[in-house]
Amino acid sequence: MELWQQLLHGFATAATPINLVWAFVGCLIGTAVGVLPGIGPALAVAMLLPITTHVEATASMIMFAGIYYGAMYGGSTTSILLNTPGETGTMVTAMEGNLMAKHGRAGAALATAALGSFVAGTVATALVTLFAPGIAEYALRFGPPEYFALMMLAFVTVSAVLGQSTLRGLTSLFLGLALGLVGIDQITGSARYTLGVPELVDGIEVVLVAVGLFAVGEAMYGVLYEGRPSETRNRMSSIWMTRSDWRRSIPAWLRGTGLGFPFGTIPAGGTEIPTFLSYALEKRLSRHKEEFGTVGAIEGVAGPEAANNATVTAAMVPLLTLGIPTSTTAAIILSAFQNYGIQPGPTLFQTSATLVWALIASLYIGNVMLLVLNLPLVGLWVKLLNIPRPQLYAGILVFAALGVYGMRQSAFDLFLLFAIGLLGLAMRRFDFPTAPVIVGMILGPMAEAQMRNALSIGEGRWSVFFERPLAATILVVCLVVLVLPRVLRGRARSALQAAG
Repeated sequence: MELWQQLLHGFATAATPINLVWAFVGCLIGTAVGVLPGIGPALAVAMLLPITTHVEATASMIMFAGIYYGAMYGGSTTSILLNTPGETGTMVTAMEGNLMAKHGRAGAALATAALGSFVAGTVATALVTLFAPGIAEYALRFGPPEYFALMMLAFVTVSAVLGQSTLRGLTSLFLGLALGLVGIDQITGSARYTLGVPELVDGIEVVLVAVGLFAVGEAMYGVLYEGRPSETRNRMSSIWMTRSDWRRSIPAWLRGTGLGFPFGTIPAGGTEIPTFLSYALEKRLSRHKEEFGTVGAIEGVAGPEAANNATVTAAMVPLLTLGIPTSTTAAIILSAFQNYGIQPGPTLFQTSATLVWALIASLYIGNVMLLVLNLPLVGLWVKLLNIPRPQLYAGILVFAALGVYGMRQSAFDLFLLFAIGLLGLAMRRFDFPTAPVIVGMILGPMAEAQMRNALSIGEGRWSVFFERPLAATILVVCLVVLVLPRVLRGRARSALQAAG
């Protein structure tokens, strides 16, 4: 009963005119960045971070959440009509959706993608409402050893999953940990790794690094390495679905939601794996297998679209209850929380109940807004692709510089921004993932504090991490995540050699 009262209070906050405006702005920006290839939600949230520091915390979070799941809706539009996925999670949609569009069924593909996103987003939000408070209550029993082990799991999984190789992921993570150590030591109070530069005594702002890596680095990469895009637009048809389309889509939406939600709740989340799994499942179960890869099967659009939206919504569970981001955008939203002096984690439901429940309520409201934005206005969104790339990238650079300078009015911050932008460019060029840098910067100092506290409890003994069953289990899982993929790859290679 208390749960529903809290949710009703959340709706009362989220439905105020000003918060509805911010939710609409977030959905609008999210859809736009989903449509534009290369401009993902992480970049959009990173660019807006410095500007929204003057906006009330609840309104900012509602807007960022709108951008996050709005990008998933928008990405399907260009995937289907132009075969240009705006987000990695919509790559599968492009495979079948574009084939449907080429055979005159673009409207049905767009409708099943939008309705599937709505169904998955709403079901996943209901699951977040039901389970997130319970998980937070359970997490309150965690002590410093469990928290340290959990952060190790976040480091390992984020580094292993968000990149081409574990080594590159771990390199990025250590870079983030090193940047996070710059500044005042929280326990001794002494300055460290400042190289004698007074501006570094207060540490390096996560927002500045996020804007540098995602906005400046991505814009530079686009200018230097991406050629002129060539798009073939398919004709829009009616967005009405036939009775057969509904019959084939509804089970696929539900299966996609069931697959996507668990992936969003674990630290090794990400939208790519559940969407590909959903596609494989639909292909196996379909009675129209001949349509896959030829004229386009509607189940191949409905299932993956539902899966990626359920994953994105479920990412709110570890973010709010444990303070652990499971994706790049969630990592930047975590830094936004910290910008407001709010620490997501088990106590968030007690210390910032109004904000959390307003945020959860806004997910329901945002889903309805996105359905309205995506079905009738699809033609308008596609016109965004007419923005010339030079003007787009120039705008991103100017916007990023203004935002960072506005934080402290410091010229040093601008130099640091473009230096980190060059670092982001090099990382993108040589396939080093950038998300682990942000995760390392945010969670590194917290992990250090928890490790010191745990060692104090254990009177200096490192065995304290293995004496408590939960902490020991999580550390063993870390080891499995690092070792198991190598073992499986080795066995697959041996099997191939034996077969050859």
